Amino acid sequence: MSIVIIGGHERMENRYKEICKKYSHKSKVFTKMRSDLSNQIGRPDLMILFTATASHKMVRCAVAESERCNVILERSHSSSASALIHILEAYT
Repeated sequence: MSIVIIGGHERMENRYKEICKKYSHKSKVFTKMRSDLSNQIGRPDLMILFTATASHKMVRCAVAESERCNVILERSHSSSASALIHILEAYT
């Protein structure tokens, strides 16, 4: 399963990837808004949006891409490792 994580803390980026790898998922993590974010998201199986740490522009971009590609978008206010684990267990 491929996963895209939008938002979160920069210092946790490697931890997010490790957690996804532990569940045998490929992951991309975007903690900052990039000019070509919508092109880099691709077509994942699941998008995780950490709303507390994502800018409004990132949220709008993620929602638009999930609707365009018909991808599941899971929102979480918390961007902790345990929140990510909880989401992955629900979809695995």
